[in-house]
Formats: sequence, C-alpha cells, structure tokens
Amino acid sequence: MLKTVKTVKTPKGNKIELIETQNNKYGKTVLVIGVFHGEEPQGEYLINEFLKSDLSGIRNKLLFVPCLNPDGKSVNKRQNSNGIDLNRNFPTKNWRHTDSSEYFGGNAPNSEVETRFMVEILNDYKIDAVLSIHAPFKIVNYDGPAKELADKISELTGYPVQADIGYPTPGSFGNYSGVERQIPTITLELPEDVTNENLWIVNKPVFDYLAYEF
Repeated sequence: MLKTVKTVKTPKGNKIELIETQNNKYGKTVLVIGVFHGEEPQGEYLINEFLKSDLSGIRNKLLFVPCLNPDGKSVNKRQNSNGIDLNRNFPTKNWRHTDSSEYFGGNAPNSEVETRFMVEILNDYKIDAVLSIHAPFKIVNYDGPAKELADKISELTGYPVQADIGYPTPGSFGNYSGVERQIPTITLELPEDVTNENLWIVNKPVFDYLAYEF
C-alpha cells in the first residue's frame, strides 16, 4: 500500500522521504508535508498516525513528506542546518535577499537540497492540492485557488480560515505552489498548546477527507 518513491540526504546526512500510496485506481493527487520548520514537529506525528491506518479503500493518491527538515528538527530550530528558513527559499517572483535572521531565505532561491526536493515533486506529479502542516496559529491559511478547500478544512477542524498570514512571506512555498503554480495550497496552522494525541483527534477528519472524499 505504501512505497518510498524518492529520497534525498540533507547536509547532515539525514534522509527525507517521499512516500506514495499504491492503489490501482485513483482520482486526485494530494501532497501532504510535515516539518517545514524544525521546531514544528506536529505534522510528522499526524502523518505517521494516518499512515498506520487501513488505506486499502482510499479514493485519491496521497503523497507524503513526513519530515522535510530533519536537520532543523534534530536541534529544535526553525531553519535547516545551513541556517535557512526553507519557507523563504523557493524560486518565487517575490523572493528577495534579506539580512540573516530566523526568516533568512538564503543567498539565492532554491539553494537548499530540501527546497529542490519539493520543487522536483511538484514537477514530477500533477498535484491537485497540497496540505502543508505548520504551527502555532490555529488557522487554515491558503494560497492559490484553495478557498473552497480551506472552508471545508475549517468546517472539519473548527480552525478559522485566514487568507493572509499577517506578514510578508517572500519565497514561501505557498507563494510558489499556490500563487505561481496555481495548485490549491493549504497551510494548516496547528495550535501549539495541545497534545499530539488531541491534534490527531481534531485533524484526522482532514486526512480522511483528502483520502476518500476530496
């Protein structure tokens, strides 16, 4: 049912995996990403919980990157091992060089192995929607033609929809995937003051919807 179809090693030698569900017939293709930022590990937990499920009857092809930033996760830091915020490193029209900070997008867009891994996935598959799991704002943020999907996820979780995160995000994945590539892209911001077990109870319906109904 599950197959690792693509891997890459980080600068510290950690492995990033793309896991694909293996069924004979599929409708849409949905990509789910965890741990863009190393201090936001909740997405990996939710993905791994879903991967324990019986997936034999799912309707859609699901692609999972459980942990995009294992180097950052290993030291509980937002950035990767090169000190770069992966969510500011994508080759967007609005990418810009900034002073070094926790939001530093690198000296050039698409410079990081993790970023290039994601760009290759978007090039390799015809993806119908993306769910990128973050923390801690407890909102459903969206980019591109994703308002209808955002409203549905809000209905399932009780988290409010918020189109604008409230501050500039040059070089963000949402901008690259949603705005520029026009793939409906959801940034699901989880609350940070909730246990992983409770997060799974609240968000399992989102995974089920993407697998069986979307």
